[in-house]
Amino acid sequence: MDAYNFPDYRLKKKMDDPSKTPLLLVACGSFSPITFLHLRMFVMAADYVKFSTDFEIVGGYLSPVSDAYKKAGLASAEHRVAMCQLAIDRTSNWLMVDSWEAEQKEYQPTAVVLDHFEHEINIIRKGIEAANGERKHVRIALLAGADLIQTMSTPGVWSEKDLDHILGRYGTFIVERSGTDIDDALASLQPWKENIYVIQQLIQNDVSSTKIRLFLRRGMSVHYLIPAPVVEYIEQNHLFTEDGPASSTHSVNQEKGMGKESVG
Repeated sequence: MDAYNFPDYRLKKKMDDPSKTPLLLVACGSFSPITFLHLRMFVMAADYVKFSTDFEIVGGYLSPVSDAYKKAGLASAEHRVAMCQLAIDRTSNWLMVDSWEAEQKEYQPTAVVLDHFEHEINIIRKGIEAANGERKHVRIALLAGADLIQTMSTPGVWSEKDLDHILGRYGTFIVERSGTDIDDALASLQPWKENIYVIQQLIQNDVSSTKIRLFLRRGMSVHYLIPAPVVEYIEQNHLFTEDGPASSTHSVNQEKGMGKESVG
């Protein structure tokens, strides 16, 4: 990958409604490969924010995990960043891919990744401009599937320190998924309930990167399950086949602070 530069070409330059709180959504995940559900999560979040909150979205980021995650079936960071970029290039005017996490030689906990965005947006760029010329602090928030909240409510998976940092300082927007009991998961996260926003998935979609990889290993078509440019990229680079470069047999136990499983 090229020398790192934080992508800000699709960030809003000025808020539409200065009475609202500016919001930046960040999805951390493997994206091996990215699917339409990953992209759809941002759209669902945007609708929820627009109609049910006092936030105004100023940008959205995909942050692929680094190779240090060593998850089974994980394509190289270079490939995953490229696939994410292909997925959003012509389909969105506000989503971006940030390669900072992907380029790190060591695994970066979700809390650290959110700190990175806080630094880039609110420290370096000093937030966003409002109509009166004032610079407003941007709220950074994690966007994830409901299974993330389930892991957060499971004892021993996340450290209390990281939970408080992520949910207390930043907050999260959670998209419902079939098979996950949101209410049960939220019961043990009451100290941070004001910073947890649950988005109802009105049209059920259970497409996952795991299922896509299974289809590809079996030689089955994944057209219309993932973006067409990503399908073409996978075919050109022979990814996710039994003998391909992404058929890693490595795996890791989920460590405290790890939340990358939530988006594939």
